[in-house]
Amino acid sequence: MPHLRISEAAALLGVSDDTVRRMVDSGRLDGGLDEAGRRTVDGAQLAAVAQELAHPAEIGTIGGASARNRMRGIVTAVTKDKVMAQVELQCGPFRIVSLLSSESVDDLGLEVGSVAVASVKATNVVVEVPA
Repeated sequence: MPHLRISEAAALLGVSDDTVRRMVDSGRLDGGLDEAGRRTVDGAQLAAVAQELAHPAEIGTIGGASARNRMRGIVTAVTKDKVMAQVELQCGPFRIVSLLSSESVDDLGLEVGSVAVASVKATNVVVEVPA
């Protein structure tokens, strides 16, 4: 099971390092130490907290918006069969779902709590701006 350093966990949640330390101290996240004696948190628990904290911004009347095509996040679910897999990531307030081969999931070592980057490529992208 992946363990992430406090600073990496904070960046994934969009909070300060101190906030993650308080989450560990309060028991909301399980903490530990890595080989170098640095504090870490459990990746699977962090994935659950990321989903809990994800509150997408209200869209409102569209007048101007665009999202970047690469989003760093944490794996929150992996469903595999013999050939295909579905991987869910929480990238800040965005839930990204990817369908890929089970072989790719195994090669990448993806599991709940893993850090990954979602790259989105589309032939048709709609860009809108607020009114």
